[in-house]
Amino acid sequence: MIEFVGLSVVLLIPFVYFFLALFSVQRSAFAVTQAAREAGRAFSTANNAEEGLTRARVAAQLAFQDQGVEAAPEVRFAPEGADCGAANPGDGAATLEPGAVFVVCVRTVASLPGAGILGPGLADVTLNGQFTVVIDQYRGDRGTPAP
Repeated sequence: MIEFVGLSVVLLIPFVYFFLALFSVQRSAFAVTQAAREAGRAFSTANNAEEGLTRARVAAQLAFQDQGVEAAPEVRFAPEGADCGAANPGDGAATLEPGAVFVVCVRTVASLPGAGILGPGLADVTLNGQFTVVIDQYRGDRGTPAP
């Protein structure tokens, strides 16, 4: 009986920690994927680029809140085919011109539970989400003001 209780505690604690860490990273992975998709949709339906940028950032933050992630999302707009996992995927590719194609990149850092004891940032996992936005070719050009 004593061996069973001793082994149960020794094996159960790492097992529970592993699943807590796994769930934390998975929650953040869902958040960046959802945030990239929602930010792209919010930008593509805006009336102008400034409004689109604001809407994209708010949509990404709402997606993070929906998944319970408290970190602020880093939202970037990269050219078509860019690698969002790169150190600098590019920025400023967002446009509302009909037929435009670009990539929305969302990045966050997920910290593992209890890893702050070891040191800040020592056991952090960087997660990237991306969504390719295609502006409808037949819609009116909202990127330039009408005369």
